[in-house]
Amino acid sequence: MKEKDPKKDIVILIAEDEKGHFLLTKRYLRKLGICNKIIRLEDGQDALDFLYGNGQALPPDIGKKYLLLLDIHMPRVDGIAVLERIRKDQRLQDMPVVMLTTSESHHEMESCHSFGCNAYIVKPLKYESYIAAMRKIGLFPSLVQGGFMLMPKSMSPEKKARL
Repeated sequence: MKEKDPKKDIVILIAEDEKGHFLLTKRYLRKLGICNKIIRLEDGQDALDFLYGNGQALPPDIGKKYLLLLDIHMPRVDGIAVLERIRKDQRLQDMPVVMLTTSESHHEMESCHSFGCNAYIVKPLKYESYIAAMRKIGLFPSLVQGGFMLMPKSMSPEKKARL
């Protein structure tokens, strides 16, 4: 009997306002053999709505593990504000967050690292460079393997332990 790969259970959330960048990222992840479920969140507010189960966004699948690829420059709420809010929330603070952005600003990079991003990857324009950037995500095996499991705010510790 073939053993189930726990990495495939992780849902990859991509918070990206540019549809073309989202499709490119998804395509490159697929080319790298990553066949996990991928959900696009169209901006920072959609990301927060998803993570907190608010608004029109798809509700999170409680008990699933998540990895967030987060753009910085988005309308409504930018990626740095999303990262800051995630890291200040006890329920979400351990979620792996990879900043995946076109910004090479040292100030933004420092801000993201100060708020605890797991990685900061600049999206290159050339195909080969983009593939190399996507491979960097694989350099964080605990990040990709472990993911992060969303729990409802009111779940008892006993029920959490059974998941």
